[in-house]
Amino acid sequence: MQGFLSHPLTPGAAIGYWRLGPTVEARFDLPDMPMKGEMDPFFFLTKDKNFIPHEYPCRTQFAADRRDQRPDAQGAFEAARNWLPFGSPRLDLSGFWFRPTHIATWAETVIRAGAAGRARLRLRTCGGAVLVVNGAEVGWMAPYKRNAETAAEFEVDVTAGDNRVEVFFDDLAERDARYYIQLDWLDGPEAQAGIPTECSTDRARAMETALATMHFDQPAYTGGEVALVLPQPMPLAVDVAIRIEGDFMSHHPAALQRHLPAGAARLVIDRAENLPGDFRHFIPTLTADGFAATRTFGVEVCDLAAQGTVPATLEARIDEALTWVATRAEPDTVAALARLAQGLSGPETEAMIDATLPAIEDCWDCADFALVPLLWGRTRFGHLLSDRVRDRIDAAILGYRYWMDEPGNDVQWYFSENHALLFHTSAYLAGALLPDATFRRAGRSGAEQSATGRDRVQAWLDHFEEWEMAEFNSAPYFPIDLKGLTALYALAPDADIRDRAGRAVVRLVEVVANSAHHGVITAAQGRSYEHTLRAGRTLELSAITRMLWGMGQFGARFHCLPGLALALRDHGLQLDSALSARASLAAGEQEWVFAQGEGRFAALYHAKTPGWAMGSTAAYRWFDWGYQETLLHARLGANPDAQIWINHPGEVIHSGYGRPSYWGGSASVPRVQQYRGLALVWFDGQPEQPDFTHCWFPAIAFDQIHLQDNLAAAIAGEGAMLIRASGPLMMVADGPTAGCELRLAGRQGWWLVRMGDATPGLEAYVATFSQLALDTDANPRATVTVEDPEYGPVQFHADGRIEAEGRMVNPKDWTVVGHRTLHR
Repeated sequence: MQGFLSHPLTPGAAIGYWRLGPTVEARFDLPDMPMKGEMDPFFFLTKDKNFIPHEYPCRTQFAADRRDQRPDAQGAFEAARNWLPFGSPRLDLSGFWFRPTHIATWAETVIRAGAAGRARLRLRTCGGAVLVVNGAEVGWMAPYKRNAETAAEFEVDVTAGDNRVEVFFDDLAERDARYYIQLDWLDGPEAQAGIPTECSTDRARAMETALATMHFDQPAYTGGEVALVLPQPMPLAVDVAIRIEGDFMSHHPAALQRHLPAGAARLVIDRAENLPGDFRHFIPTLTADGFAATRTFGVEVCDLAAQGTVPATLEARIDEALTWVATRAEPDTVAALARLAQGLSGPETEAMIDATLPAIEDCWDCADFALVPLLWGRTRFGHLLSDRVRDRIDAAILGYRYWMDEPGNDVQWYFSENHALLFHTSAYLAGALLPDATFRRAGRSGAEQSATGRDRVQAWLDHFEEWEMAEFNSAPYFPIDLKGLTALYALAPDADIRDRAGRAVVRLVEVVANSAHHGVITAAQGRSYEHTLRAGRTLELSAITRMLWGMGQFGARFHCLPGLALALRDHGLQLDSALSARASLAAGEQEWVFAQGEGRFAALYHAKTPGWAMGSTAAYRWFDWGYQETLLHARLGANPDAQIWINHPGEVIHSGYGRPSYWGGSASVPRVQQYRGLALVWFDGQPEQPDFTHCWFPAIAFDQIHLQDNLAAAIAGEGAMLIRASGPLMMVADGPTAGCELRLAGRQGWWLVRMGDATPGLEAYVATFSQLALDTDANPRATVTVEDPEYGPVQFHADGRIEAEGRMVNPKDWTVVGHRTLHR
C-alpha cells in the first residue's frame, strides 16, 4: 500500500520532503589561462555574510554564459532517492568537488491541498533553478553567485488534491560548493507537503523517526563496539547499508551491510579495531518495502589498544611515528614518504603513489598537499623507486600548475596562507630537483622555476615572521604549515631558507605547547571544522605531541608527522625539551597572550592549570557575520573528550558542508572576553541565522554533571566547570548530538563559563559559582561587570579591555611573540 510522508504547510514553513533524481556531473573545462592575485590573509574575514570574494576564470565564464538567463533544464525527473528534512529547511546536496564541475539535479515534492487556490512560494538557491508546478513552468532564477544565496517569489495556482512540484537546480561546483534549494510556503490554501512512499505511511514514518532519534552511545570510541542506539525502535525489520567516509580530503570510503530486526534497540556497526580511525561520517540507509531513508552521523574512532605504551625516548617515538604512518595511515604520498624513510619500498609503496598521482596530474584542489611529501620522497629516496614510478613522478612535476599566474583551468585554492606555502615550496624544490627540464605551464627551466619559488618562499617567510598564522591558531592548519616548513628545513638548497624554516617550525611547536592541555590543543581557532573539533585523540596535533612529548594518540590521516620526524631524525632539528612541561602543566596556572594575523587582527588569550584549560579570542569582530572561527574552547581533566566549545550554528543540518557549519565556526561572531578561568560569550545574531546558540557538552565524558534551568556544571579529573546562560539550557535528547549538546534558544543571549578546581566536589563548586551573572542592565555593546567569588569584580570593557585583581588586560598590547604569566 502506497503511503504519503508529509508535514503541514504553515505560513513561512519550508517544504521538507523531496524525492531526488540523480545529480548529473560534468567537468567544466576552459582553455588554460593565468589568473591575477596573491595570498590573501584576510579572505575569511567576511563582511558580506559568508561570501568569499575571490573568483576563478571558470566562474567568470560560467556566469557570463548563464547568469540571469533561464537555466538549461535538461532531462526530466526520475526518482532515485528520498530526502527527509530532520529539521533542516533546505534540500541540501552541498559537498566538495576538486575540479570545476557542472552539477544538475531534478527534485520533486507533492503539495496536497484541501481546496483550490492561489499560493505564494519563495525559492532560494545559490545557483540556478526552474520551478514547475503540475507540468507547467512557473518561473526560474539564475544568480549563479558562488555560495551566495538569492531568493525569488512565485505565485502559483494549486488544485484541490495533489499538486506535483518539480525543481531543476544546477550550479558550478568549485571546491566547497553550497548546493541546495529551499522552497518556502508563504501563504495559500490549507495544505501539506510530502512524498509518496512505496510502503505504508506508518512504516515510512517509523523509519524516519528511527533516523531522527538514533545516536551513537558514546561521544567518541576508543575500543569495543561502535553502535547507534535507537530510542524508538522500529516495528519492522530493515536492511541497512552503511557508508563510512572521512572528511572531504579523505578518498578512502568504506561500506558495510547490516540487518536490523524489528524492535532492535541498537545497530552495531562494527568493532573499533575494524573501522578506519579519525573522525568519520557513518551514513546508514534504511530500506524496507521499497522505501529507503538515510541520514549522516559523525563520531571519532580511535583504536587505543593498537597503540600501546608510548616509548620512553624521543628516538623511539620518532621510529614509532614513522612506522605507524607507514603501516596504518590512509594510503597516500604522506604514508609513502614514511614507508620510504623506513626502507619499505616496493609495490605497496608505489601503489600509494600511483593512486595519488592523478590528482596532481589533473591539478585537483589540495593536490599541493600531496605534492610536497611526494617531492620529499622523490628527492631523498628516489633510488628506492622503480624507473616507471620515478618517470611518472617527474612528468607530473613538470606538468603541474605551481601558482595562479601560470596557465591552468583548475580551482586550486591559492589564496590561503597554508596553500600558498605549499605551492611556493613545491616550485622551489621541484625546480631544484629538475633544474634543466622545462616546466610546461610556466615555460621556465627548473632552475628558473626554483628561483621564482625561492623568492616567493622568502616573501612568505617575511610575512610569517612578522604576523605568523593568518588562519590563527588553527588545529587543522598547524600540520599544513609544518608540512611545508619541515620540507624546506630538510631540502631547501639555500642555507638561509633552511635556517628560517627551522625557526618557524620551532615557533609553531612552541605555540602548540602553550595552547595544549595534557598534549591536546585547547584554544580559539581562526578556522575550524566539526571533524577537527570533535577529534580529541586522532587530530594530527595529538600524534605530534605523542612523538615530541609522549602524550597523545595516532589517527589515520596525516600531513606533517613523517616530515617532522625526519627533520628530527635526519636533519638535526632541535626543539626545546622544556616545552613538554608547558604542554602538560604539573602545577600552577599559566596565562598566555599573543596575537596572530596581519596587523595582529586576532588577539588570543589562553589560561590553563593541571585541571583545566580555556582559550579564546579577545575583542575579535564582535557581532559580524562569522566564517569558521571557534571563539572559545575549554577542556577538563586528562580525558580528551571532556571538552566544550560554544558557537552559533551556521546551518541546522548536521555534518554539513557550510562554512560555518553546525559546529565548525559561528554564524554570528559573539562578544568574547576571558579573564583566567572566567569567560563571557555574548551573541547578537541576524534574522537569517538559526534561532539558537549551543555548546558541545558531552555529558558522558565528564565524571559528574549538574544540569538545572540556566546552569550546567561538570567535573572531570582535577578540573571543574560551570556554565550559566541568559535563559534555560536544554540538553538535546535525540538525534546525532543526543547527550552532547546544550542549547540556548534565540539568536541573542549570553553564556558565562567558569573553570576551576574540582577538589571541593561538584556540589560545592556549583554553590560557589552558581550566582555568576551580568549586571541587570547590561547590554552586549557596553561595559559589563561580573562579580566572581575568587577574582572579585571583573570588568569586561566595551573596547575589549578587562580589569580585575588590580590588573588591566588590554588585547591591543599583545604582540606576536606573546607573553606568558605563571600564577602560583
